[in-house]
Amino acid sequence: MTSRPVTKAAVIGTALEFYDHALFGLGAAIVFDEQFFPADMPLAGTLGSFAAFAVGFLARPIGGVMFAHFGDRAGRKPMLVVTLLLMGLSTAGIGLLPTYDQVGLAAPVLLVLLRLAQGFGAGAEYAGALVMMAETSDPRRRGLWASLPGAGVQIGILTATLVFTAVTALPSFETWGWRLPFLLSLVGVGVGLFLRFRVQESELFERERARGVSRFPALEVVRRQPRILLIAFVANAPFGAIAYILSVFVLSYVTRTLGLPATVGLVAKLLSAAVAIAVTPLFGLLADRVGRRPVFLGTSLLLAVFAFPMFWLVDTGRPELVILAVTLGYGVCVTGMFAVLASLLTELFDTRHRYSGVAIAREWTAALTSGPAPLVAAALVAGAGGGSWPIALLVVICSMIAFTAVLFAPETRHRSLTEAVSEPAIRTGAVI
Repeated sequence: MTSRPVTKAAVIGTALEFYDHALFGLGAAIVFDEQFFPADMPLAGTLGSFAAFAVGFLARPIGGVMFAHFGDRAGRKPMLVVTLLLMGLSTAGIGLLPTYDQVGLAAPVLLVLLRLAQGFGAGAEYAGALVMMAETSDPRRRGLWASLPGAGVQIGILTATLVFTAVTALPSFETWGWRLPFLLSLVGVGVGLFLRFRVQESELFERERARGVSRFPALEVVRRQPRILLIAFVANAPFGAIAYILSVFVLSYVTRTLGLPATVGLVAKLLSAAVAIAVTPLFGLLADRVGRRPVFLGTSLLLAVFAFPMFWLVDTGRPELVILAVTLGYGVCVTGMFAVLASLLTELFDTRHRYSGVAIAREWTAALTSGPAPLVAAALVAGAGGGSWPIALLVVICSMIAFTAVLFAPETRHRSLTEAVSEPAIRTGAVI
């Protein structure tokens, strides 16, 4: 059974990571265009904000490979401490930045630099939490325990949205009020560090270290498990794009294109995150009962079917229907895929290079698809004259790519993490 300190450290640390990420996404959708870009060029400001959001993902694969390298060699625990500290300090720094009116082009440059630092730390944060939870949990309930950092993701998103929504009510929001949520990240850093220093190292890793660790874990996973890595890569890439389209781009779409108050998008984000917190462990339990593949395949197919109706509801411009659409699309469908990916990814890779395998599969896809997704979506909507149909079609395509990738994945529900994955099992979909 997973120990309480490990669970608290993984969930709270992941919550802080996604608090930071959600804050940047909210800022990019609502306030960064006016604070860090020329006020007389609104479209350029919107695209620039989303570009700044996307550029942080360029640092994630580099940070992921580097921190995962040491995580597979020196231990999971020290990397979780370092990544938490780097992310929290970068986020607090954003709250101290001067605006475009104050320093001109230096403002967006500084914003991008801190976003890069934030992405560098984020590159191995969630992967490390997944690996630690999976390696210290009861094998019979690994789907549940591995899904809990995913609940931490939603706690972070919910907290960030609540705090950001609260400060939008301040008369001084556009001058200095927007900075408060970023500065509050320092409180999370203190709590997270206290919890993570109390965590014991993974026993699975300690046994592997006693036998001799890999010199270059990232190269080893590419050489020993190339097909497994490809499946994980292709499954995660389109999923990441979908998640950021629904959690970031839609906020901008309902305000900039539909002309609704920003609170509509924020409430939709709040409710979808609250639903996701509740259903994440349920999907984890379901994956323990019926398997990883059936749950992932079912939720990805459901999202593909719901994509066009979801945006038809959004395009009505009725706040209650916008909130319903985002809650079902993100809070249920995306969350179901996310919860199951946690156990699937950690079970696919061997202990010697598990941290590196998960980080590569997640962070290289994040750089290629997740970060640019809101920017691509904004460009597609502009090209369609404000229509949402290209975004709905993109969600369908992404869902079906992820669905197809997992069709070729082996079922890992009964896998012992002390055993090596059999690559030939991929061709048959066998349980390993």
